[in-house]
Amino acid sequence: MEENNENPAQEPVLEESPSKEEKQISGVKFWLVLLTAVFTVSMASGLYLALTPSASPKEKEEIADTSVTDNVAEASSLLKKLSKEEGAAVIKVRGVIQEGGESGFMARQNSASSIAKRIRDLADKKEVKALLLDINSPGGTVASVQDIYNAILFFKSKKKPVVALFRDVAASGGFYIAMAADRIVAQPGTMTGSIGVIMQANNVEGLFDKLGIKVMPVKSGKHKDIGSAYRPMTEEEVALLQEMINETYQQFFQAVQKGRPNVNAEMLAIYADGRVFTGARAKEIGLIDALGGEETAKQQLAELTGVKDIKLISPRPNNFMEMLYMGGASMESKLGLSSKIEDFTTPKVSYLWAY
Repeated sequence: MEENNENPAQEPVLEESPSKEEKQISGVKFWLVLLTAVFTVSMASGLYLALTPSASPKEKEEIADTSVTDNVAEASSLLKKLSKEEGAAVIKVRGVIQEGGESGFMARQNSASSIAKRIRDLADKKEVKALLLDINSPGGTVASVQDIYNAILFFKSKKKPVVALFRDVAASGGFYIAMAADRIVAQPGTMTGSIGVIMQANNVEGLFDKLGIKVMPVKSGKHKDIGSAYRPMTEEEVALLQEMINETYQQFFQAVQKGRPNVNAEMLAIYADGRVFTGARAKEIGLIDALGGEETAKQQLAELTGVKDIKLISPRPNNFMEMLYMGGASMESKLGLSSKIEDFTTPKVSYLWAY
């Protein structure tokens, strides 16, 4: 009889090969990573080229005529020379002047302290002969405004003039920082002024009562939660805050007196009640020096520096990340929900035109 092979040898188990779908997903991931890398490099290169001044035809010709060895050294020298282009540095102040409520590089670069630091850094650069402060701001928090104001005074201490240029709005804190400038230029229709201080304390007690929410603070002193959004303020607390408001108002008023010494103190007191006025009215009062735009500002810079055709130069980035920020400086930071809640529930003393 033939033997039945009841236990045939087991066939080896082969590993399952990737399916067609898995291969497609893997391929898509690869191309996404590659395209992202290419896009990042292209964007960085484009920003670098955009921020680097181009050589003049004469300088390009000089480089082309040299030997290959000399060409490298000459190009390096030219780039260094171009990065040291002389003129008036332009610093733009846009939006509310404050410290960023977010973490991250972009938020830090857009903060008041970062703007103040850039102004101080420019003061020590030999190629920077003056400063054009380009302002479009309704103001901001007291300490942030004063930080930029003091940075401008430091810049001027290096015997370098400053001209402020008002755009659509240069009110309250935006007006305050301009008081450190040597000259101020605005359009006839610019909204400016709003010399004063404001503190807005919100109260959500009624809303919380409807929702059945009660906030019960445990505090070290009776005024520790002064300005709380969860209860009304007492008369004593209002008086304490008013005292603080009056003190910061006097700081503002003194800054205007120092910056505009030719304006009569009594007249200044009349207009320093928080009202806004046009650039044309500000010129009549003596709070600005000239009506016009960028060309007028350049004329003022030329008079102050003695340089007939002074160039306006943008501050050069110190590193790659700063270059990316400056290239996309028009992008506004989006506050998260937690930051918006903090802004709503935490009162801030501000040199701000609020309406």
